[in-house]
Amino acid sequence: MTDVQTLAVYDVRIEDYLRLTQAPPSKSLLAFISAIPKGGRVLDLGCGPGLAAAEMASQGLQVDATDGSEAMVAAAAKHPGVKAKQATFDRMPTAATYHGIYANFSLLHATRSNFSRYIQACHTALHSSGILHLGMKLGRGEKRDALGRFYTYYAADELADVLTTAGFTITFQREGKELGLAGDVEPFIMMTAYA
Repeated sequence: MTDVQTLAVYDVRIEDYLRLTQAPPSKSLLAFISAIPKGGRVLDLGCGPGLAAAEMASQGLQVDATDGSEAMVAAAAKHPGVKAKQATFDRMPTAATYHGIYANFSLLHATRSNFSRYIQACHTALHSSGILHLGMKLGRGEKRDALGRFYTYYAADELADVLTTAGFTITFQREGKELGLAGDVEPFIMMTAYA
């Protein structure tokens, strides 16, 4: 994802984002961590300020964290045990590298035309039986929010099709609604899938 306008919003609004996301580790994050082999290597893809990555590291995982926003990467790099670098979704390993990839509300910034390719890249970057956590917003089409961030929305069955086509086996999904940085309460889906 190289949408300059979206990245600029995250760079400028990092303090607001930190306030919004300060919370105890979610059940989905803890489930992801517990599914990784002890000391396993994980990627927090679109890591934001690195709060999830910090929790992963505190529980003994080897954590690589990437984000397109310079400010977010700087914040993530401050957490002990987190290796953070600025990178787009196009900078994925081309061989099995990770036991898990945590893509929590990051790939929703990818265009529809690129999304399947990024999911396939996640499959390629995972060891056999590696786990993918995917958080996305539910809906239709592509649009910018009130802050100017670009989003692509999907239906649950569309996401399932993309994941299974890439070779994933979906083992869990949960839907809900949550308040976002732009002030809207929107429906979301979280999915767990294995390579």
